[in-house]
Amino acid sequence: MREPVTLITGTRKGIGKYLAEHYIDKGHLVIGCSRTEPDWRVEGYEHFQADVADESAVKAMFSSIKKKYGRLDHLINNAGIASMNHFLLTPLSTVQNVLNTNVIGTFLFCREAAKLMQKSGYGRIVNFSTVAAPLKLEGEAIYAASKAAVITFTEVIARELAPFGITVNTIGPTPIETDLIRSVPEQKLQELIKRQAIPRYGNVEDVANVIDFFLKQESSFITGQTLFLGGV
Repeated sequence: MREPVTLITGTRKGIGKYLAEHYIDKGHLVIGCSRTEPDWRVEGYEHFQADVADESAVKAMFSSIKKKYGRLDHLINNAGIASMNHFLLTPLSTVQNVLNTNVIGTFLFCREAAKLMQKSGYGRIVNFSTVAAPLKLEGEAIYAASKAAVITFTEVIARELAPFGITVNTIGPTPIETDLIRSVPEQKLQELIKRQAIPRYGNVEDVANVIDFFLKQESSFITGQTLFLGGV
């Protein structure tokens, strides 16, 4: 069996870095990207410096992938940013930044990845949402709205891409101790965690376990689904 070609966004640190290493260990050829260069390198990994919401940069990246690999088996849209603030105090620039990365970035990578996957009649796309959406978390109106948009987007394109052998699913993590939640007060995080059926922080292994399931060849009958961690 050939080595899977797997593209992961937001690999400079946190969950993205872990997933890149995780799939390299599984024998994948892993391609990653981030707005700034990572301070790590590992064999079997190729990095692109790009903003996921920059259409020209994204297209150039996929052109390079097509030229070098000729295919793409998996896309994991991990890149995302959050902002916690009462919506009355939220500046427009914050709204634009969150929507650009979380919604437009996901759209661009899904579109370009699907074009490549369509040619081989096979593909697995995993997008990222959050438990902040179903829990309707106060102080995260824009972040939750952006991730709710990702869920609906996933559900629609799952239908559009099904005829091409491409599945599209979403994972909704609980709080995981990364830079994404570093600015959120601990009391707020604990209140959120108490609302879960399993009241603990998530970890990167929990995330990888779900993505492993979505990427399996045997998961060909699973698409348009969102799996929230923690029993939300």
